[in-house]
Amino acid sequence: METMLVPPWLEQLLNTAFFRVCRSHGDAARSECNMYCLDCNTDAFCLYCRSSKHEDHQVIQIRRSSYHDVVRVSEIQKVLDISGVQTYVINGARVLFLNERPQPKGGKTVSHICEICGRNLVDAFRFCSLGCKLVAIKRNNGDGTSTKEEEEELREGEKQDIYRPTPPTPSSSARRRKGIPHRAPFRS
Repeated sequence: METMLVPPWLEQLLNTAFFRVCRSHGDAARSECNMYCLDCNTDAFCLYCRSSKHEDHQVIQIRRSSYHDVVRVSEIQKVLDISGVQTYVINGARVLFLNERPQPKGGKTVSHICEICGRNLVDAFRFCSLGCKLVAIKRNNGDGTSTKEEEEELREGEKQDIYRPTPPTPSSSARRRKGIPHRAPFRS
């Protein structure tokens, strides 16, 4: 059987609304729907749903950064070729954005831009998000059929050697804070 160009779960993942309150566990403390099951490929669910319905399934957790959905590189690269997609370090973890983000107005001229949406990129990558990479692959195929070369672009992770290593992060001194933030003393 020929490998599919786009895993069957990817488009559904990119179109899923995350971070809504779970209908089944709305009264519980961490009941936001920020998990996605690659096996079921249906809808987002919460931590409690995972333990009751998806215990032995392949699940990824979606996180938020500046009101946009991200996924950790360590989770997604096991099942998907993410080469060419810009990654960022957020809260100590390397992540990538699921979907295109609006480009801020103005700004500096940069040498790297997303091939699909034109967003400025920090490094020499082709896409700002998984969604933009998916658009490019579909655009190159026209009718959605795949060639052998394009199948290598985005497919389920059977061949780990096709993954391009993530570029190193800038030195920690480049992002060092000026000092330790101090709270104002409590007053009675």
